[in-house]
Amino acid sequence: MRTKQELSTAIRERRRAALVVNAHSRRGRRLYDTVHARLRAAGFALLGAYPVDRPGELDRVLAEAADLGPDLLVTGGGDGTVGAAARLLAHRDIAMGLLPLGTTNNFARTVGVPLDLDAAIAVLTDGKVIDVDLGLIGDTRFTNHVGIGLSADIMQSAPPGLKRAAGRLAYPMTGLGLLARHRPLAVTVRAEGREHTFTTHQVYVANGGFHAGRPITADATADDRLLVAYPVGGPTRRGLLRETARNAAAGHRRTLGDEPFLAVRQLWLDTDRPARIEVDGEPYGQTPVRIGLDPNALRLMARSDSPDH
Repeated sequence: MRTKQELSTAIRERRRAALVVNAHSRRGRRLYDTVHARLRAAGFALLGAYPVDRPGELDRVLAEAADLGPDLLVTGGGDGTVGAAARLLAHRDIAMGLLPLGTTNNFARTVGVPLDLDAAIAVLTDGKVIDVDLGLIGDTRFTNHVGIGLSADIMQSAPPGLKRAAGRLAYPMTGLGLLARHRPLAVTVRAEGREHTFTTHQVYVANGGFHAGRPITADATADDRLLVAYPVGGPTRRGLLRETARNAAAGHRRTLGDEPFLAVRQLWLDTDRPARIEVDGEPYGQTPVRIGLDPNALRLMARSDSPDH
């Protein structure tokens, strides 16, 4: 395994990359040819280039691209695509290059990759390799978050056409329709020798610093060896809506020391009835569940001034 500095040098000098774009994502289909051309113009020798328009083929294509032996695997798509690439590349001598082409692009925001395409490609050419933490739920790694309760129901119910047309607004629009009949959950979280109980419609466990395209807190990152568990509101539907609005408006001013955040390295979470789970926007299973961290698991091409712990 090369050091991060050695891998950074190899990427800058050899420009050996593979490209995988989720062409089923909101922007991926429209921008694939542009991405391909701009990477070539930036001097990258593309060992393979794959537009993937069938979600069921993504894992296979990512593995095929990695088997070509690139120094950099450039992944274009949303958080689900990024999560699939991160799981594949964990603890491997390949850096992930990130082109945020999705709806909310939470992981890109967390690690400071620009949402503008040209600026994101500039990170690939002028940046450096850092390593960041991944979350771990069961045996599955994740980049951003685990959602339990209403968000998991929303992820399974949001129509793909609405997501393409409305972007990240598709999720609250779907949620409003589901909320009228949603029952709150009694949640128990055990972590670091303590037990925390609360009743809520929604609870998140985040590895990164963003959710729904907005900051969770001012100091949550994907490189701090911490998970952040927090309910959104209490038992009432009105409380959920009020807290969702507050989180969206004030996340950049809050810290991990504020209520209701619980910052820990691992936790066990249970609910009074089996509740659906979504991981980075993809269905996972049901509670109860253990969630932990895989520290410095993913090598990522980031801005040259990015912190790296």
